[in-house]
Amino acid sequence: MNAATVLSSMYLRMRLALAALGPVAVVAIVLCLAAALSLAWLLPARALQGERQAAALKQAMTPAPLRVALPSAAPASADHNLALFYDTLGERRYAEQQVRTLFALAQKTGLVLSQGEYKSAYDQNGRFHTYQVNLPVKGSYGAIWQFGMQALRAIPFASLDEISFRRDTIGAPAVEARVRLTLYLADQAPGAPR
Repeated sequence: MNAATVLSSMYLRMRLALAALGPVAVVAIVLCLAAALSLAWLLPARALQGERQAAALKQAMTPAPLRVALPSAAPASADHNLALFYDTLGERRYAEQQVRTLFALAQKTGLVLSQGEYKSAYDQNGRFHTYQVNLPVKGSYGAIWQFGMQALRAIPFASLDEISFRRDTIGAPAVEARVRLTLYLADQAPGAPR
């Protein structure tokens, strides 16, 4: 017998065996073979990944050598820190302009802002003025936070004291919030003689 006859005989036996099993069994056998092949392909990759994770964990668990940092400069004195504080204060005469900046930022972030409440005060001990701004805003949760962060970037002498949120219903797309900011102000320009 030659090789072609042997191959055709094997092919015929395989076809008869598959026909005897039925189509469901044939599909099951093919799926089992595919699963075995994919498992044989994935196991080495999974083992390599496990080895990498073990090495990373071992490296993370190894204590780092203790490094002593030498002080590069003497700590700032209290007088220096106080001078920096006063240099950071905004000018009291421009408080209304800062409020306009807040309204512009609210509009830029897509918030609805009808009006605000304003309260001015003077701190005798610190010798600075405060200008508290309460703003009722309405918009998306993300836009309200974006407004708060942009306000702090635009007005470096402001503090974000409070944000309180309220939503009428769970499905409501807009959130009502009350944003309270305080502006810290000096009578004159920072750096001017006091």
